[in-house]
Amino acid sequence: MTPVAITMMIIAMLTVWGGLALSMWNLARHPEDEDELPGPEEMPHEL
Repeated sequence: MTPVAITMMIIAMLTVWGGLALSMWNLARHPEDEDELPGPEEMPHEL
């Protein structure tokens, strides 16, 4: 592999795994309350 391909691969991996890590960190800091989520009876019925 060329150095350019390796660099692009590293950038892509950091983007994917960094986004995953940041989303997990954000969810750990601000968990969603289950009381705020709509229940199945409150969900709109779609065809």
